[in-house]
Amino acid sequence: MPRYMVERTFPEGLQIPVSEEGALACLNVVGQNADVGVTWVHSYVSDDKKKTFCVYDGPNPEAIRQAANRNGLPLDRIVEVRVLDPYFYR
Repeated sequence: MPRYMVERTFPEGLQIPVSEEGALACLNVVGQNADVGVTWVHSYVSDDKKKTFCVYDGPNPEAIRQAANRNGLPLDRIVEVRVLDPYFYR
């Protein structure tokens, strides 16, 4: 399945509490994504919490857009990516 990097901008900063409430919010996103065949792998968050770079597996960019819309998340850019690490050629 293709893998995508999704760039998002949160003008007020991303606010997910480190609590049961935050965990439930993340699980809700996972459930909404699954409905359109998208899997949230992990995300990177900038220090000011205004940008996220999220890695997803999904069937196509449109499914990634649908997942973002279902979750009310902003979406700046979708780029299909592949893994490259220092051990790739061994």
